[in-house]
Amino acid sequence: MPTVTDDLGAELELPRPVARAVSLVPSLTEAIAASRPELLVGATDWCSQPPELAVARVRGTKNPDLGRIVELAPDLVVCNQEENRELDVRRLRAAGVPVWVTRIETLAEAFRSLERLFVRALAGERPDWLTAAEASWSQPGRLPPLLTVVPIWRDPWMVVGARTFTGDLLARLGVRNAFANSPDRYPKVQLAEIRQLRPELVLLPDEPYEFNAGDGPEAFPDERTELVSGRLLTWYGPSLATARTELEAQLHR
Repeated sequence: MPTVTDDLGAELELPRPVARAVSLVPSLTEAIAASRPELLVGATDWCSQPPELAVARVRGTKNPDLGRIVELAPDLVVCNQEENRELDVRRLRAAGVPVWVTRIETLAEAFRSLERLFVRALAGERPDWLTAAEASWSQPGRLPPLLTVVPIWRDPWMVVGARTFTGDLLARLGVRNAFANSPDRYPKVQLAEIRQLRPELVLLPDEPYEFNAGDGPEAFPDERTELVSGRLLTWYGPSLATARTELEAQLHR
């Protein structure tokens, strides 16, 4: 079997072709389902795209059912350094299951990582949606440089900080992340600290915390708030092909 190397440098021996895959990352599940749907045999309970996905469910990203995954006899399990636990990766590998781990903190890394996944790990073609996504995000930012805060949780409040995929995506749009220079990737902050910065825009995604019209905007009565799709801000997959257009249409006013 040929040897391939994942984003973290781990060497894996994979059959050619890979015929059975389990994804423990919602955005990667959507990506594989869009281009190689015949491969997917398992996914997490949080893998919501595509809505019609009919595969075995193996619990969550942080608490996968390792026994069930082994029972599915996958040729490959796909994980992400941030979204999944290193402990689970080690345990799966110890059980003889090949695990491919992605590392994605910028759009450029997303494009490279996804190409490696499809071309090297899965030994297939580069997806057309990936080419379209890279072209879409290659243009300079077109939004006004609004000082922006992106909460991802409340009680305690947590926001998008430095060295994150979402932060890089915001920069590509042209807006300024108020916490871009934070020493933490997702700092915990006080609500008063956010408001003292006088942000011009507060983006409230529907994941991981499900902000909605009755839960979130009331905390920022003097700031412009926008409820946005978390999938557009945080997912790296087919949604990237249209995310820029959708976000610019919503925020450019």
